[in-house]
Amino acid sequence: MKKAILFATAGALALTAAMSINVMADTKNVAYLVNGNLGDKSFFDSAKAGLDQLEADGRITLNTIEMGGTDADQPKWLSTLYEVADSEEYDLIICGTYQMPDYLQEVAQSYPDQKFLIFDDDTHAGEDSNVVNIVFKQNDLGYLVGTFAGCMTLDTSVEGINEDKVIGFVGGYDSPVINDFMDGYITGAQAVDPEIKVDVRYTSDYVDTAKAKEYGISMINDSKCDIIWGVAGNAGNGAAEAILENGSGWFIGVDSDQELTFSDDLAAITLTSGLKNVGNSLIWFFDEWDAGNEYWGERVSLGIAEGGVGIVTDKNYDKIASDDTKAAVQAAIDGITAGDITVPSAFDEGGNEAAQALRDSVRP
Repeated sequence: MKKAILFATAGALALTAAMSINVMADTKNVAYLVNGNLGDKSFFDSAKAGLDQLEADGRITLNTIEMGGTDADQPKWLSTLYEVADSEEYDLIICGTYQMPDYLQEVAQSYPDQKFLIFDDDTHAGEDSNVVNIVFKQNDLGYLVGTFAGCMTLDTSVEGINEDKVIGFVGGYDSPVINDFMDGYITGAQAVDPEIKVDVRYTSDYVDTAKAKEYGISMINDSKCDIIWGVAGNAGNGAAEAILENGSGWFIGVDSDQELTFSDDLAAITLTSGLKNVGNSLIWFFDEWDAGNEYWGERVSLGIAEGGVGIVTDKNYDKIASDDTKAAVQAAIDGITAGDITVPSAFDEGGNEAAQALRDSVRP
């Protein structure tokens, strides 16, 4: 994180925190528009946690508007964006996900003096000078989780791990964002052992836990998966339910620490979670903005080094993973951070097609 200096009226006072120096500026008025509902145990909640921290620190005032996530709710997304922008009350309007960019661009072009931030999407990045797109290196995150899952599926000393070298991935949509996770997941697992196979399925939504549960049962019984990573919002949690019902195997969460949000029985079969730290990224953004480093009209991609992505390393991870597995994950973190490991991305030119080809090549 870049360094900045806080200038107090009485002189310069440097505040050091987490290897950065934050600039405290005037409190900013922020609107957070959720095209869904809080309680998703995923990126909407992560964003809210970061914004709540900024508000608690006195750096922003916050108005959170939950717009609903069903098809029937979608007409409200555009009208709410217009209403909030037209109010002229906010220094920044924040929204997120792949469903919002067209609505956001329409409103941003109608209100060129209003500042906007969209996270987890770069559809129109660079096209509007009043919009910043924050995206995440989910391919790097996937590599960490794939390294971990690859090591774990080989460790038959762990209860619930079978002899078959097969792991699972339940994604939301067959799309570049989801396939970016998958690309890293497969690459990381195969770096551990090229014989590892990966059963990949898509729910084609983020709410249907029944479909993910059905997939999970098939993965366990037909493909002999002993670890499944759910990357489909609430829908992905159905795979955890399948593992619990089966009585064998392990789940990996996504975006937030799902051990903390699950019921006790589901938490007990969750090894770790891959973290897309939306909240941290928003704090990073305000640190930068307050320091005078502005990114309007740009695409900002945050990875391990910026705290944008990571993996849970306490609780079940710490208790169940061997020292060798932990060392392999740390080596992956260090290698990516140092640039010694380059993870393919579905966002590279031709990358989504390459990710799909990789997926098909490792089917069990």
